[in-house]
Amino acid sequence: MTTGRATPAEEACTATAASNACAAAPALGGPVSHAVSRVARLHRIAAGKVLKGAGLYPGQELLMTHLWDRGAVRQTELIRALELDPSTVTKMLQRLEQSGHVRRRPDPADRRAVLVEATDDSCALHTAVEAAWGRLEEQTLAGLDPAERDALVRLLAKVEENLCQETADCPDRR
Repeated sequence: MTTGRATPAEEACTATAASNACAAAPALGGPVSHAVSRVARLHRIAAGKVLKGAGLYPGQELLMTHLWDRGAVRQTELIRALELDPSTVTKMLQRLEQSGHVRRRPDPADRRAVLVEATDDSCALHTAVEAAWGRLEEQTLAGLDPAERDALVRLLAKVEENLCQETADCPDRR
């Protein structure tokens, strides 16, 4: 049962927030982790905008790229490769199938498994995705000279390697 009164801890937090002491405190986890998080979020939003012109949602282009690169694959392989929940991949495939970009069919080697493949009609989409990612790349790197771009790629590769070692979960190492 609540009394309607704030606990001492709640009062302390309210007083601290009122004095804006928390606003002056450094970000939890460090400035780099927060910067990476903010940049990743904004990059996803920007990707959504450029992909919208191709009729896609973020992530669908990665699914399609996998199919364009590998040909017909089992749906379970797509789920593993994209590292997404099976229901998310199923929803993506339903949308892409409705728009005529993918086709699903039983695997002749195992009729319980489903093969997914890009359709011939998806060739125009491939061109649109390449153009969208080109625009996204330019938006992302606007204002950086070639040396800065190279340095950014090199530094991000090091950060990725650090995180791969820490998580032991790098897609390229599976």
